[in-house]
Amino acid sequence: MTEHPFPPLFDENSHTLILGSFPSVKSREQGFFYGHPQNRFWRVLAQIYGEAVPDGIAEKRALILGRGLALWDVLARCDINGSADSSIRRAEPNDLSPIFSGADIRRIFVNGRTAEKYYKKFAEPLWGPAAALPSTSPANAAWTLPRLVEAWRVIAD
Repeated sequence: MTEHPFPPLFDENSHTLILGSFPSVKSREQGFFYGHPQNRFWRVLAQIYGEAVPDGIAEKRALILGRGLALWDVLARCDINGSADSSIRRAEPNDLSPIFSGADIRRIFVNGRTAEKYYKKFAEPLWGPAAALPSTSPANAAWTLPRLVEAWRVIAD
């Protein structure tokens, strides 16, 4: 069973929570969110907020916290082959209560269908509905960067 290796990212000013499913191999190696260079998460956020694509964990943290966002993943541990969400088995949820007790979260978004599936199963009964956004993963090749940016603009509203 693979354990989620890093804590949530939020502070007292966070109002919008974005949840992925489970960190990729690259993210687990780096100890931070969306670490695979082909994942478009950081490029999408940079375009939405009119900023340069953050380089390094400090810049990524600053972008998230500076925009009132919070980041984490739905799952705390699971069996997973590499980074493939489709291979997830024996999934166990993260405890989201530290985020909700430490920040005034008003909106919840999930990054992709797998995050949506597990959020509905484990978290929705506790924290209410989340809006699903198209996955920024390179596996979601049907969605071009401009289409992702347009769909994700809702987080900045």
